[in-house]
Amino acid sequence: MKQPGNETADVVLKKLDEQYQKYKFLELNLAQKKRRLKSQIPEIKQTLEILKHMQKKKDSTHPMETRFLLADNLYCKASVPPTDKVCLWLGANVMLEYDIDEAQALLEKNLSTATKNLDLLEEDLDFLRDQFTTTEVSILLINVREEMNVKANIQVTINFLMCL
Repeated sequence: MKQPGNETADVVLKKLDEQYQKYKFLELNLAQKKRRLKSQIPEIKQTLEILKHMQKKKDSTHPMETRFLLADNLYCKASVPPTDKVCLWLGANVMLEYDIDEAQALLEKNLSTATKNLDLLEEDLDFLRDQFTTTEVSILLINVREEMNVKANIQVTINFLMCL
């Protein structure tokens, strides 16, 4: 509080409140990223399982019977001939064809990256929680000190008036 620009408790409280709001905004963004990653990881794992199954069936002469999603709760039966190629949606309306091995390597790399990012997000969220606590305690201490100063000033005024 004894730094330049922190002359009054109100100024310090305003700065702490701004800092607290920034932390809240960061927490919201990190929580959104965490939700997105938590939904992506199972999708990647499921796709990897499908690729492993296709890898086993690629040397077969019989087509693979499956169902694929057309719309919400609407599936269509399909017969997929043995192949060593797959198409992956990469995002932004982009689909690329890969060999099964290449697709598997890409998805394993993506899974590893997503898992690492999720761990980093958890660490960042833990750090933010600590910052929330520190900021809240600082605000509380400044409010208590300000209240004590007001009471002390009132007492000094009362003592002064009693002496008159």
